[in-house]
Amino acid sequence: MAVSLTKRVSLPLVITGCVSSLVLLLGMSPTMGAFTASITGAANSAGAGTIVMHELDGKGTIVCMSTDGGGVDLNAATCSGTNNYGGGQGMRPGETAVVMGAIQNAGSVGAASFSLTPGSCVQSAIGVSFGSATDFCSRILVSITSGSSTLFSGTAASLGSAGTIDVLARLALARFQPGQLLAFTVTTKVDPTVDNTYEGLTVSQPLTWTFGA
Repeated sequence: MAVSLTKRVSLPLVITGCVSSLVLLLGMSPTMGAFTASITGAANSAGAGTIVMHELDGKGTIVCMSTDGGGVDLNAATCSGTNNYGGGQGMRPGETAVVMGAIQNAGSVGAASFSLTPGSCVQSAIGVSFGSATDFCSRILVSITSGSSTLFSGTAASLGSAGTIDVLARLALARFQPGQLLAFTVTTKVDPTVDNTYEGLTVSQPLTWTFGA
């Protein structure tokens, strides 16, 4: 009688062998290739510009800078280097003083706003002999022009109550660009009808030019 021999292989041994073969096969497989492209923008930067005002006299000489009052941190200066009313203290009735100057944007960005804000007119006396009139600010006529554009025309008293004057609107400009120059003329005139009661009197009035970005 023939005897049949059956070879038995355990299932865990078969699985282990398959896994080992797969690991060996993957380890021998070559690395897959690919096409690539890239761009690096290495010069990206952003920063703040400056807005600086210069005032020039009629000869084109800078007489005041907004940074004189403490650098750009403050960027607001009060300067006594010019007298836009001429400083005449010996003017006669009807006499006129003319002062020419300019405002320049010396910064790196355009000004989106440009204005002139007058202060109140103040009357005072010169020396010990002076008249008794108290309305001299109403007897000083002031005209501020730039080319063919009039920024103001009236008395020093009315200028003091005129409020802020929009210079860009008067010049029909959308923006006051870097390097741009506004030449202006200030004309003051003593009312020709004043009498002895106005002798020895003087007026003073601040004018503030302002840029905004």
